[in-house]
Amino acid sequence: MLQRLTAYLLIVSLVSANFTRFFIYAGFELNRNYIATKLCENRNKPQLHCNGKCYFMKKVKQAEEKQNTEDRQAQKNLFQEANYNQPAKVKFYSVLLSVTKVPNYRIHLPEQAATIFQPPQLA
Repeated sequence: MLQRLTAYLLIVSLVSANFTRFFIYAGFELNRNYIATKLCENRNKPQLHCNGKCYFMKKVKQAEEKQNTEDRQAQKNLFQEANYNQPAKVKFYSVLLSVTKVPNYRIHLPEQAATIFQPPQLA
């Protein structure tokens, strides 16, 4: 019973986190008359035919900004600064490159051209 309840809670939390825009839209559709008459910014201008859409767009924008700030906070939490208490050991080398001598052996190719084998011709 407890496992089922936990599973349902996790599913609901995942769905609500991913579909906040749809929940805002559902709330807008259910309360459209109230929003249009009481909360709409353009309720005194009926010629605009806003019907609460300005309020809906404002709520969607607020939800997107909230989600963006939460994403930024999550990224900041992933970033960890590394502090080292030991001093860094720096070594300076006086010789960076050493020159080594490579023997110069040349390959001598034969000067005479050898005869080239030719297969027999079929008649």
